[in-house]
Amino acid sequence: MRSIRIEVRAGVSDLSAAAWDAIASITNPFVSHAFLSTLERSGCLDEASGWVPQILCAFDDDDQLIGAVPLYLKFHSRGEFVFDWSWAEAAHRVGIPYYPKAVAAVPFSPVSGARVLVAPDHPDAGAIARALVQAAIQLAGDAGLSSLHFNFIRPEDRALFEDLDLPIRAGMQYHWKNHSPLHDAPFEDFDDFLKAFRSKRRASIRRERRDLSREGVNARILQGDALTEDVMRRMFRYYANTVDAHVYGQRYLNERFFIEIAHSLRENLHLVMLEQDGAPFGGTFNLADITHLFGRYWGCEREVRFAHFEACIYAPIEWAIAHGIEVFEPGAGGDHKYERGFTPSPTYSAHYIADTRLRAAVRDFVEREHHAVDAHIDELREMGPLKNG
Repeated sequence: MRSIRIEVRAGVSDLSAAAWDAIASITNPFVSHAFLSTLERSGCLDEASGWVPQILCAFDDDDQLIGAVPLYLKFHSRGEFVFDWSWAEAAHRVGIPYYPKAVAAVPFSPVSGARVLVAPDHPDAGAIARALVQAAIQLAGDAGLSSLHFNFIRPEDRALFEDLDLPIRAGMQYHWKNHSPLHDAPFEDFDDFLKAFRSKRRASIRRERRDLSREGVNARILQGDALTEDVMRRMFRYYANTVDAHVYGQRYLNERFFIEIAHSLRENLHLVMLEQDGAPFGGTFNLADITHLFGRYWGCEREVRFAHFEACIYAPIEWAIAHGIEVFEPGAGGDHKYERGFTPSPTYSAHYIADTRLRAAVRDFVEREHHAVDAHIDELREMGPLKNG
């Protein structure tokens, strides 16, 4: 392998979009230059937010970007969705400062994807990826950080981290799969999707949508030129309303981000706008690629019964079926998703802990947790609302 030069950049905005997207070489919009740089430009990532970009970059002898890690210096654990509060408390009890730490992730987004970006067709892809992980560990050590976390890694990347002795932590989300258990093929339409449910749940979903229709509520999908500045300002207000309504809420995103993302990532942006008697009152902010739909933010100006399910579940699934989407990931949490056709799916993260005492405790914790998560997923799959075919 030719020599590699590792550098830290203050953001992906310091790198060309073409070079970055070439190493990403995948369609997942969350690791795209457009998404990450929009977070930076809009002021969502800085010391005040507790997310400071420290983008780890690998260059070859020709100064060509050949690999990268979207790495961030963190001063808290908010906005990560891989919860390590108990680790921080354990560290504090034995006198180990847990913050700052380093996190390789997509800020504020519990979406699995590549965390070590290397073009898969590069002849030295494996060696470059390994060098980047080792460099990230070295960077954390040199900076005196307590830990380094690669959140929401792809299942196929587990071996990379395991070979470097980083324990793998398991989690769970609910994902919708476009595959009918009745005829072993994608769903034909929403009614075909409903046929996969047991009768009681199928009747319940139909009743919810029927009640909304009687209330004059309908959902519109907005994409492309329909994503005007006024629409995006409205979507930001919905997002802010939801965040502000919860005591744990924190506005990770600002209005500028919503306006700019409609330009920088227009082809991937997908809004569900709810209207009642023609007047908009709520909706969801989603992103899509060729095979996946990702649900991110929901909000409304007033509560309408079942509106949340329509905007966050039914309308997106209906659109996904019509457009051949394979998987719909609606975000973290939500047993209501399980009851409406989403199946439990494992997620993974990899962790380096600097202090040997804390490292041993974390390794033991994630091993026990992994077994518990696997058992819970198996149980949920057995009890699910869908027929077994």
